[in-house]
Amino acid sequence: MVADDRCGDGGRVRNRRGARLLDAAVVVAVAIGLSALVGLAGLPSPALFGGLLAGLLRALVGRGPARVPEPAGTAGQAVIGVAMGALVDLGTLRAVAANWLPVLLTTVATLALSLVAGALLRLHRGISPVTGAFAMIAGGASGIVVMARELDADERMVAVLQYLRVLLIVLLMPVAATAVYGATPGSGAPTGDDGPGWPAGLLFTVGCSVVGLAVGRLVRMPVAALLGPLVAGAVADLTGLSGGAEVPGPVESAAFLVIGLQVGVSFTRDSLRTIGRALPLALTIMAALVLACAGLGAVLAGITGASALDGYLATTPGGLYAVLATARDAGADTTFVLSVQVLRLFVMLFSAPLVARWLRRSSSGGAGT
Repeated sequence: MVADDRCGDGGRVRNRRGARLLDAAVVVAVAIGLSALVGLAGLPSPALFGGLLAGLLRALVGRGPARVPEPAGTAGQAVIGVAMGALVDLGTLRAVAANWLPVLLTTVATLALSLVAGALLRLHRGISPVTGAFAMIAGGASGIVVMARELDADERMVAVLQYLRVLLIVLLMPVAATAVYGATPGSGAPTGDDGPGWPAGLLFTVGCSVVGLAVGRLVRMPVAALLGPLVAGAVADLTGLSGGAEVPGPVESAAFLVIGLQVGVSFTRDSLRTIGRALPLALTIMAALVLACAGLGAVLAGITGASALDGYLATTPGGLYAVLATARDAGADTTFVLSVQVLRLFVMLFSAPLVARWLRRSSSGGAGT
């Protein structure tokens, strides 16, 4: 009887394990399919959107809770960090150095506007100071979403509002560039891909991920899984160790898919209702933030002598790859636009842990008085 019971228990364990694997396979397959549909629709970060939607569906209609294994989440963060770090090159640094003071002041002003926007979002009851700030930080949406959980923000609210802003910008930016700034679509020069290929890119990604994660944890860097590989990728790119390699597209897409799933499976019906109630206020604040950043772009263009279009694209609060695509297509100064956007991305990501700590301390201090 004892042997029979053990066999029965072993069979049940295998059945549960098989059910979990089947559940995971179905969710991943749905995520891949949704990512393809989102990509066909021309939306930014299709893998992240697809993963988020698939995870959301699993959370709402699936039986029992689900979660993404921690090693997979860590690997996804590391890959995204390397991809962001690889955006830095000597041309970008030279463009920043040529106008370092106005570019830096513009970046700091954007951070200040983001904090004001986050404080206004807290007018909606139930949104914490850290969640409000992270949901409205203008720049580095994917990195901010990755960091949200570790820094005690509601990653669901942050993900929805960050990518709602990116979607708003992606839809409006080409119209504004053409109608307001007089851009001519198709006037930019085509760019070729002269990278060393995916094997070198894979080696670059794995090496920077492992080294960056190890060093980040060793020095107790906040959100080490993202920021450590980001620094490693930037250093490898600037020193020439990367040889021009980049994170292979399928690997980057897989990382975004994992992060999207991680956020999606944490949704509940209550969290969706809370986000829905906050949307009218959030959209109003986003519109004001976009207009304020356009104003900063006009000031930056006036000080540096760049064109009004360059200033607008350089300070657009989100959608980095869409911004660069628009800049290339419209014949804007892509190096100048990239330099301002990348500097802001780095400032936002590296200041986020400090902002979170300051807001938590301020709110706890206020609660105690």
